[in-house]
Amino acid sequence: MSPGDLGQMLKPFIFLDYVDAEGSGPGFGFHPHSGIATLTLPLTFDIEHTTSTGQVDQVAQGGIEWVVSGSGIWHKAQPINGTRMQAFQTWFALPPSHELAQPSAMFLQPKEVPRAGPVTLLLGTFEDMSSKIDAPFDACYLWVQLQAGESWTYQPSSQHDIAWTFAQTGKLSVHGEVLSRELAVFEEGQGSLHFKASQSCAFLVASAAKLPQKLSLGNYSVHSSPEALAAGEQRIKEIGGLLREK
Repeated sequence: MSPGDLGQMLKPFIFLDYVDAEGSGPGFGFHPHSGIATLTLPLTFDIEHTTSTGQVDQVAQGGIEWVVSGSGIWHKAQPINGTRMQAFQTWFALPPSHELAQPSAMFLQPKEVPRAGPVTLLLGTFEDMSSKIDAPFDACYLWVQLQAGESWTYQPSSQHDIAWTFAQTGKLSVHGEVLSRELAVFEEGQGSLHFKASQSCAFLVASAAKLPQKLSLGNYSVHSSPEALAAGEQRIKEIGGLLREK
């Protein structure tokens, strides 16, 4: 998923990257963003994360890295303590009220990420679980693991009108379709979603109240207007100059 294709349909969800590599993998050097929030879920390794504000943190596998780029931030990440690199990173469009706000970063260790049965809550609320992440949009984001033959039903909030799923491993049956390493988008609405593991599987499922804004796209930035994009790109250029001076 990227901002130029499915992101147009699924905003606030605008980008999904699934990393699956042997070894510890390369680091991700300093690079900028503005106008978006990013959520990174390392499944098999730990991450050391550094921002242009000087914040340095580590998040263990199964934890969450949450960065709100707002008006602009540079950051870098280095995988540590892993022999296989599996992770998800998702970008979210920020509403106009937050797209040029001060940047921030927070990290949830595995014990701080709500889990119940087969469900891990990455963002939002689900049943009696609530994420510590205070996102400025209405969304629910889950990672689910099912054993072969198990079934699970997800009922999105009555306020949510978009939903999608990504089958990471195994074979996932969804309303008669079998997914394997595939992303599927559901019709807009509030109907319940039925999942069955044709074989043991893990998958993402997400729903949200669709953001009404248009997307203005830059190389590292996504904003709601050309004017906001220009402001964000100018700010990250300024930060980049300061980093090079240092």
